[in-house]
Amino acid sequence: MNTSSKNKKKAAGGFDLQPFVKPAIIAGISIVVLAILVGVAMWLRSIPAVEAFVERYPGQDPANEVESGLPAWLGWQHFLNAFFMLLIIRTGILVRITQRPKGHWTRNNKGLIKTKRPPEKITMNLWIHYVFDALWVLNGIVFYILLFSTDQWKRIVPLSWDVFPHAISSALQYASLNWPAEMGWTNYNALQLLAYFTVVFIAAPLSLLTGLRMSNVWPADPESRLNKIYPAPLARAVHFPTMVFFLGFIVIHVFLVFIGSVVGGHGWLGNLQHMYAASDDAPWLAFILFAASIVVMVAAWFLARPVFLTPLANMFGKVSR
Repeated sequence: MNTSSKNKKKAAGGFDLQPFVKPAIIAGISIVVLAILVGVAMWLRSIPAVEAFVERYPGQDPANEVESGLPAWLGWQHFLNAFFMLLIIRTGILVRITQRPKGHWTRNNKGLIKTKRPPEKITMNLWIHYVFDALWVLNGIVFYILLFSTDQWKRIVPLSWDVFPHAISSALQYASLNWPAEMGWTNYNALQLLAYFTVVFIAAPLSLLTGLRMSNVWPADPESRLNKIYPAPLARAVHFPTMVFFLGFIVIHVFLVFIGSVVGGHGWLGNLQHMYAASDDAPWLAFILFAASIVVMVAAWFLARPVFLTPLANMFGKVSR
């Protein structure tokens, strides 16, 4: 142990501060950058021409308004998508960082997906990752069907070029802490619309296609034309950044939902009742459902590990050390 480390431990009464130095520096820089952005946005909004732009493009594009409100199925889809994404991200990180897996799984070739490959041993962490991937894809198929069989698709598909100036206006309003009007029951603001469009129609398909390319269900012949056009290194180069994008989206989304109750003046249960109760006037039902969903997610976080899922894995293959 060098002198610097000893001094740090001594200054903290024997507690090593080293692991917290880098996160503290990053947090400090982030706070300074955010403060600068807020200051610049407030200054811009003091300019008459900029404020006139905001008044002309308040954030919501009327072309994307729906008449059906927020149906219950959208709330369930929101929860299931968040649930599966949380576990996909967790298991994906475990696959990357685990040096000595505690178990392996070998398929028995009797499942729904059969390949000509001989049974291949994979880690249990990877098997669990594949399971949640499959459930997420199944949930996504249901979501696409329900989305385009109702008018809800209008919420997340740009229908006019005005969506871009509306999005710029929304970003400026967020940054200046004078947020866009909350109209989530009938339509999202343009910045939300573009973010959801990117998640649903770009990031999600990219995640699926790159994940399939790296999985053991993909044709193994390295000399095939398909594998030359779409090599595994390309899939790996895209797959991890896509996961980072999802993680960033989730963090920002959750932050904006809860900070919106303070800065946006929507009430601390305003957003929750839309997402969880499919209602514009059921705050406490929304809170109960939200609390239950958190309990389920936390429980799944701890239970989604080989020691608990080995019996299930043995139903579709063989688990070994």
